[in-house]
Amino acid sequence: MKLLTFVKDGQQGLAASDGGDFHGLINMKTTSTDLLLQLVTSGESLSKVATRLLSEPKLILDEVTYLPPIQKPSKILCVGFNYAEHASELEQDKKKPDYPELFTRFATTLIAHRDTIRKPRESEQLDYEVELAVVIGKRTRRVSELDALNYIAGYTIANDATLRDYQFRTSQWTAGKNFDSTGALGPVLVLREALPPGCRGLKIEGRLNGKTMQSSSLDKLIFDVPKIISIISEFTTLEPGDVIMTGTPSGVGMSRDPKVFMQAGDTYEAEIEGIGVLTNSVIDDLL
Repeated sequence: MKLLTFVKDGQQGLAASDGGDFHGLINMKTTSTDLLLQLVTSGESLSKVATRLLSEPKLILDEVTYLPPIQKPSKILCVGFNYAEHASELEQDKKKPDYPELFTRFATTLIAHRDTIRKPRESEQLDYEVELAVVIGKRTRRVSELDALNYIAGYTIANDATLRDYQFRTSQWTAGKNFDSTGALGPVLVLREALPPGCRGLKIEGRLNGKTMQSSSLDKLIFDVPKIISIISEFTTLEPGDVIMTGTPSGVGMSRDPKVFMQAGDTYEAEIEGIGVLTNSVIDDLL
């Protein structure tokens, strides 16, 4: 089951699909309220909500503006170098790490499917990173790997677009990962029960202007989804709606010879089997 948050005629709505068309409702006159976050926080069964939505009118996707599945998460936690081949291509230690490389994103970076990634004037090194994103469904602290998957609401796709020169100016990656409008998320939230546990075995791929740049399997995560959740929950309470980006496979633009960075006019498609395709074009940020 998939859930889609959108805006139509200035009103926000929520729709569901069980593999066919999306059906849904326009719920309110403002886009300032995070509908899906409200539902996750309330504890209401997303599966039951989705089932009710299927009886509503069909949604014409070309008539709506997508929103990120979760617009204002309290935390966005990210894992770096979580595929061995990606760590190697960026000249990191090839030995399997004992602990994940963790960093954060801010909600102000988030954009939706079909929205534009803004290339800042300060950098010419805007890179792409297709990633599986996990949305937490229930509050938890110090959860075991065995129980971790029970605290997931669902999964979506991220493009953790990165300004490489800013990322590596210091040992902390905050600046390079947090330029406004560089963190694409979507197009939908797929409920946990609809995908294999932890999304193991699913194909992950990224294409720049139609050319495949990244292609791998979620089996190749060094730290898999339950391990990541368990480790993060050791030091912070995970809240409903929190987003965890699980890392990107090899093939990023910085690793190539010559290097390939996204420019205005480019389009990047981030795809994960069973979830969909997150598509974003790039424009120059003139603000």
